[in-house]
Amino acid sequence: MKLNKDLTQIIAAAKAGNKNALETIILEIKDLVYNLSLKMLLFPADAEDATQEILVKVITSLSTFKGTSQFTTWVYRIATNYLLTTKRNHAKRRTMSFEAYAKQIDKGQTAVVNYTQNEGELSLLEEEVKMSCTQGLLLCLKKEARMIYILAEILDFNSTEGAAILAISAANFRQQLSRARTKIRHFLQQKCGLANPDNPCRCNRKINFLIEAQMIDPQLLRYANFTNRSIDLIEKIDKLGRVTAIYRSVPTIKSPDRLIKKMQETIQMI
Repeated sequence: MKLNKDLTQIIAAAKAGNKNALETIILEIKDLVYNLSLKMLLFPADAEDATQEILVKVITSLSTFKGTSQFTTWVYRIATNYLLTTKRNHAKRRTMSFEAYAKQIDKGQTAVVNYTQNEGELSLLEEEVKMSCTQGLLLCLKKEARMIYILAEILDFNSTEGAAILAISAANFRQQLSRARTKIRHFLQQKCGLANPDNPCRCNRKINFLIEAQMIDPQLLRYANFTNRSIDLIEKIDKLGRVTAIYRSVPTIKSPDRLIKKMQETIQMI
């Protein structure tokens, strides 16, 4: 996502105690932090809580930003450190091996959706399945590998930038990324009908199973209401490019409005 091209003066004003400048910075980075949190933690409520805490850390640490790196790199460093160390989230309880996830993919495929036959609702539910399934697959990766995959494969950071964010060597970053890519690509090509049309699994065939297993709630969609149908874009891409497109096709999701209100209250208390 694009940020204000020059935040230098605004950052300087915020450091000097200008609360309006501080709020401007938060407005600039809130969606960046929220989307990274959502990709790491899967659940919007957890991502919102994490975003709030990360933004507070940005506010309280702003005086330490020396301008020797891009401001967004500095923000990502704070965010990734928090997300790699936090233990308060539902995602930890949903992590599983690739083998266990594969068995879950194979279960309960049905041609007819019991919940609804309304085309609009079916369209949203299909997108919800696609988002829930592919984002859930990331939880099969260990935390650092997941973060590396997100930074490089989804957010398009190169190994030098990603290594700087995580404070590891570029060689280590590339090595872990290669392993993570291989695991995700192999899984999707073996199981996902979007990545490989020869596979039997289709998002609309999993709607019944995921509703009955309470993995998606048709009355409270986590993703589909916030996005255009990214699933449609993938069908237009050649087979070799689909694995990356499955993740990069998802648009930036707007952080909840209530988060801004909470942060405004926090800023006024400083």
